[in-house]
Amino acid sequence: MVKKAVLIGINYIGTEGELLGCVNDVKRTHKSLVELFGFSEENITELIDTDLSETQPTGKNIRQALLGLVTSAKSGDVLFVHYSGHGTRLPAETGEKDDTGFDECIVPSDNNYITDDDIREIVSKVPKDCSITIVSDSCHSGGLIDSSKEQIGDSFKKKPKKEFKLPFGLFSSKGSTRDTMVEAETSAKTNKIEEETGGRSRLLPLQTSINMLKQKTGRDDIKLGNIRLTLFDVFGEDASPKVKKFMKVILSNMQKSVGGVLSLGQSLGEGLILGHIGKVATDFLGDKLKDEEYLKPAMQTQVKNKKEVYAGASNGGLVDNGVLLSGCQSYQKSKDMGDTKEEAFGAFTDSIQKILAETKGKISYKELVSKSRMLLEKGEYTQRPGLYCTDSYLNAQFIC
Repeated sequence: MVKKAVLIGINYIGTEGELLGCVNDVKRTHKSLVELFGFSEENITELIDTDLSETQPTGKNIRQALLGLVTSAKSGDVLFVHYSGHGTRLPAETGEKDDTGFDECIVPSDNNYITDDDIREIVSKVPKDCSITIVSDSCHSGGLIDSSKEQIGDSFKKKPKKEFKLPFGLFSSKGSTRDTMVEAETSAKTNKIEEETGGRSRLLPLQTSINMLKQKTGRDDIKLGNIRLTLFDVFGEDASPKVKKFMKVILSNMQKSVGGVLSLGQSLGEGLILGHIGKVATDFLGDKLKDEEYLKPAMQTQVKNKKEVYAGASNGGLVDNGVLLSGCQSYQKSKDMGDTKEEAFGAFTDSIQKILAETKGKISYKELVSKSRMLLEKGEYTQRPGLYCTDSYLNAQFIC
């Protein structure tokens, strides 16, 4: 039996969404894994953005690290993942009336977003006789566990209060589980709240997310309607698998209009034409529609049906041998506290580490999250951590 971990901390240095405590979270978690839970240094992979000598937490590197973690696992292994950083949501861009959800994403250092569906697909590869624990000190982490049992929390009991009209159709919360705030329209209000309560939010408003993507790519033509097109255009083979599926459906349906030059892919049929996105794609990609090498990453991607590209599409919940601890409910924000990079921390991570130190790591998942809630409430934080797992893990000892 081997214990392995991937720890991800992103401070987004020099950006509009800069945080201070995420890398500190990783260092504290690393220390506790070694001292309290017997992890070997060589089996802990860190991805942080404050030291260029370390592996950078880009979208490609994070996906590779997570995939390596689960595919190298053998019978009886214990796997652990910690993420401290921004969470964001990408509204639907297909133009279809029944595409009404959001893709909930973690935000890598290069803004090459990783969607909830991408993470679920990776985690589904964990061997059945291994365990995997995921701690997410970010906003929108509830998107990882759509079909998993919510042991502590009320993310899946909340009902949306409003719906908002935006380009390319009606965008409302995905089912009854999503915060109905449209970040692009409420970022000013969010910033005011943060000023009043202290600290920084680990929720990245949509407009801030777009601004950071512009900064990273040097492009100023990014807007709602072409975010996924931009991600594929910039990252290509290294783009999110879900982004490549999105492009496959669009490009396949444009096959006739460009004289069949998309010979790498088999057309998915006229029934999958996605609203007005064809014109948007043509205007955006231009001559690249004739470049087979450019299109190859998308056209070689397997897509069973158009709903796989919908925002909010789910490939199922967390595997039965998986446990997720989320920093807040789906309608709340995780806080990044402290005024200097030396002292900063994630409120959720800080509470966990204090409890683990006090109990020397001898605590169940249920007790840990319950105590974390009480500690955060005592500190007058509004966020309420959640626990998602099968009944068999509820009272099991944390990690081991």
